[in-house]
Amino acid sequence: DFTEMMRALGYPRLISMENFHTPNFMLVSEVLLWLVKRYEPQTDIPPDVETEQDRVFFIKAVAQFMATKAHIKLNTKKLYQADGYAVKELLKVTSVLYGAMNTKGVEHADVSEEDSSKFKFDLGSKIADLKAARQLASEITSKGASLYDLLGKEVELREARTESIARPLEINEAEKVMKIAIDCVLEQVQKTKDMLNNVALDEANLEAKIEKRKLELERSQKRLQTLQSVRPAFMDEYEKIEEQLQKQYSSYLEKFRNLTYMEQLLDDHRRIEQEMFEEAANMLHLMQNRLKEEEQHLLKSGNNDDSDIEIQEDEGSDSEVEDRQIVKQRTATETLLQG
Repeated sequence: DFTEMMRALGYPRLISMENFHTPNFMLVSEVLLWLVKRYEPQTDIPPDVETEQDRVFFIKAVAQFMATKAHIKLNTKKLYQADGYAVKELLKVTSVLYGAMNTKGVEHADVSEEDSSKFKFDLGSKIADLKAARQLASEITSKGASLYDLLGKEVELREARTESIARPLEINEAEKVMKIAIDCVLEQVQKTKDMLNNVALDEANLEAKIEKRKLELERSQKRLQTLQSVRPAFMDEYEKIEEQLQKQYSSYLEKFRNLTYMEQLLDDHRRIEQEMFEEAANMLHLMQNRLKEEEQHLLKSGNNDDSDIEIQEDEGSDSEVEDRQIVKQRTATETLLQG
């Protein structure tokens, strides 16, 4: 029904229910804006729906417009969902427009573009007439209320009016009133002349200030041109110092690169020495352990020889030789450890 009504109303785009299987807020906003324009072409609703705040503001504006102008209550949450539930809310507006079109005798099956534009024009004119009628009704009520208040005071005003009419007109009093009115008018005229004179003085003062500022500006521009044309005395020295600084900077860069390279080589050399030192320390540790094992072995063998009762003299000489060898090995081990 919704698609048929939109086609009958002259919507330029084809709509199917598949468009609303998933939320499609852009289509819903386009349809709402088209329906609002169809209901009242002179309405001003912002069509921006890029951000979330803009969409909320758009839905609220459309709902408020339909509630105030067409007395149609729309569910903003369902409209914001932009799915099948939004179609039910859109159907409320389309049914009203479709019923209005049927009452005027326009058949929805054979509506051409000219008929749709004519229908738009007639609807807009009727809405304008409705606005004018509402405005006139409000004015009539306000005027009627004021008229009722004035008629309530008519009794008192009638007596005052009859007394004023019955009282004879005195020329002296009328002359006094006229003189007072003339004096008031003359005073206002004088005030106006004084204001005009003050305006003229202010204008002259402003023109004088403008001329003075123009002269100052011209003087400053001339001074600036002279300063730009004159070459400073220290400019040559500045350029020489700048060249020297450039050379110093290039030499500094070269030295810095060399220094960095040398530091890297030194670090590599220290790392290699550290590795060699660790390797030598490991070798010394191994030699120390080996010498300790040999010493313990020799001490064990010496103790066995001392415990033997039948020792010959030549064997005793051999034990002394072995003791000397052990002492030499100890001294050699100590010297290596100290080294």
